[in-house]
Amino acid sequence: MAAALNVTLSFGPMLIGVYLNMILYGILLNQMYFYFQTYKTDALWIRLLAAYLFVMETANTILDMAMMYQPLITEYGTEKAVANFPILFMTEPIVIVLISAPIQCFFAWRINKITKSYYVPIIIIVLALASTVGGVITGVKIAILKLFSRKPELHWSALLWFIPSCVADLLITFTLVLSLSKRKTGFGATDSAIDKLIRMTVQTGMITAICAIGDVAFFMALPHTALNFLWDLSLSKLYTNCLMSNLNARSRILNSSRDASSGIGGGGAYYRNGMDPMSPTRGESGIRHVISAPEVYELESAKTFEAVSAQSHGSMFHGTDGFGITVTKVVERMEDPIHETLNSTTGIAQ
Repeated sequence: MAAALNVTLSFGPMLIGVYLNMILYGILLNQMYFYFQTYKTDALWIRLLAAYLFVMETANTILDMAMMYQPLITEYGTEKAVANFPILFMTEPIVIVLISAPIQCFFAWRINKITKSYYVPIIIIVLALASTVGGVITGVKIAILKLFSRKPELHWSALLWFIPSCVADLLITFTLVLSLSKRKTGFGATDSAIDKLIRMTVQTGMITAICAIGDVAFFMALPHTALNFLWDLSLSKLYTNCLMSNLNARSRILNSSRDASSGIGGGGAYYRNGMDPMSPTRGESGIRHVISAPEVYELESAKTFEAVSAQSHGSMFHGTDGFGITVTKVVERMEDPIHETLNSTTGIAQ
């Protein structure tokens, strides 16, 4: 009975964690395909980061499958399979930090672009590096300890791995939400796009933070089981999927904001003095005000001037020689460009 319980609490959570890892890998494949097909003009280093993460995640998935094959197939029924960590399990914490640290550094760079401050990004980078050190030490100690019964000896290195990572995730989420909230311009379409970015930041950032907290809690509360691996083995895929979700959401947010600003899908274009740009202004001798909805966003509202001419057809302007009078009116307009706002709030040039 004791041996059966040991197997259930050791390899059951690990197997489920690998299942979740593989499911998230399938989602990641779709995210990667969409990104490389859609954002071909992103900065080279961002595309290289995405490619690096794809390679690392593929390696992580292969290693996890091989890791579970050892105790459940090649060593099935032996005492060694029950007593020892799988040999490849040592790679898990190392690969996770090699994935999470670059992603956290990317968000630190993004925060720097938005806030123009170095203090918070530096703190995030330091936390990411501390987490990396903890993950590498944990992997090495797993290889040295070998036995499941010695799992509590991993506590301090695991805490050095998880706690800085969790704090970095929470700091990233809080800083981005606070910074984006301050970037609202008063234009409906811009504020709608920023609200979408805030919701996405909270949803994606909190996922990794909650999983890291769950990993720490299970690790400390249940040291002689492997229940924390339910969170741990899918953690790297959560990090990468959250990053790719942020990168891929740009086109969706931009398109929905354009639709809202042009009145598509229940949104509404705004017109100066409530005038429809497709119809001439009443009572102004046929002068047409063309105040189009914003096509691009930026954080700083740009003041532009637009001269719109219209041929007057009123009889009071029509001379006996047959020539009409052209009336030109200069209209002051406040634009709210979509592209620049999205670029500034995401920190990524289109």
